[in-house]
Amino acid sequence: MTTANTTGTALLTEGVRAEATIDLAALRGNLDALRARTNGPELMAVVKADAYGHGAVRCAREAVAAGTRWLGTATPEEALALRAAGISAAEARILCWLWIPGGPWAEALRAGIDISVSGQWAMDELLAAVRETGVQARVHLKADTGLGRNGCQPHDWPDLVAAARRAEAEGMLKVVGIWSHFAAADEPGHPSIRLQQDAFAEALAHAERAGLRPEVRHLANSPATLLLPESHYDLVRPGLAMYGLSPVPEVGAPADFGLRPVMALTARLALVKEVPGGHGVSYGHHYTTPGPSTLGLVPVGYADGIPRHASGTGPVQVGGKWYSVAGRVAMDQFVIDLGGDHARVGDEVLLFGNGEHGEPTAEDWGRACGTLSYEIITRIGARVPRRYLGASA
Repeated sequence: MTTANTTGTALLTEGVRAEATIDLAALRGNLDALRARTNGPELMAVVKADAYGHGAVRCAREAVAAGTRWLGTATPEEALALRAAGISAAEARILCWLWIPGGPWAEALRAGIDISVSGQWAMDELLAAVRETGVQARVHLKADTGLGRNGCQPHDWPDLVAAARRAEAEGMLKVVGIWSHFAAADEPGHPSIRLQQDAFAEALAHAERAGLRPEVRHLANSPATLLLPESHYDLVRPGLAMYGLSPVPEVGAPADFGLRPVMALTARLALVKEVPGGHGVSYGHHYTTPGPSTLGLVPVGYADGIPRHASGTGPVQVGGKWYSVAGRVAMDQFVIDLGGDHARVGDEVLLFGNGEHGEPTAEDWGRACGTLSYEIITRIGARVPRRYLGASA
């Protein structure tokens, strides 16, 4: 059973101490808005890290139902879980890019997973799995164009391309993608952006001269999808933007890009009590009440993903009014000082939402904690149940 509070948002399910509400209609709207901005390239819905905390299977299914034909995962376990949940290769290609030696190459091949290869060691292990299974691999070669993380360095690129071309000629694999990733697309004008675009163009040209003809060339992450149309190529890979948060808050809020935050996080007050002035609050007494006050206990803490860095700063809304975390965030709970305001046990505490009713947002929490909205949403733990609204038919 749910009701509505004064802000118009959904209250917690009855008897639940905390809940993340996932608005799947907003997710679909975000995908539509991103498609409108790209105007041609296909869209890969990035659902790694449990869809940035939103629930990978539910979000992937919703994205596929909305016409998305590519899904992006980091680990092979994430990719295989989507296949196990019933998302078939006929419905969506799934790209997996974060491999280690001894990974489940054979299982991925049998499940029809597209595999990213960044170095010769990975090519060798993949080809061994191809021989074992008899399944031709779908490969995306990744070039390190300047990020310095995963991807093949320019001096090794010719050898990796040549190895891929030989294996392709033998029928062992098909190079279906060539790709890379930006380091600073969220900083408009950063000199690395042009350098990486040029490096990617050179990597593509070399691969094409070697005889590779990929189906998709892809470079653009969320900020590049929004700000760098020249980087869109055949496919864009929105992550954060798909979930309605701005990857470039200094440039524009979600609404400026036609996006709407998908997740709201709520809890119930577990205790309300009157205390005198000078009363210490939480570990270390880093906060003491300035006078007689009402304290409210919020039953979520860092074990639920609430950053300890939110101590003394994290914003919440109760009864339409903002308050801040008073004292330290503990493992399972934190306290807010309501001052002279009235509240009751069981009242809803809105930690963050879409901001349309004046509530804090994940971006507000990121600023309060000196981090990114990415970290706020992805760290909400499994102890917090997800409730899904607005699913497609």
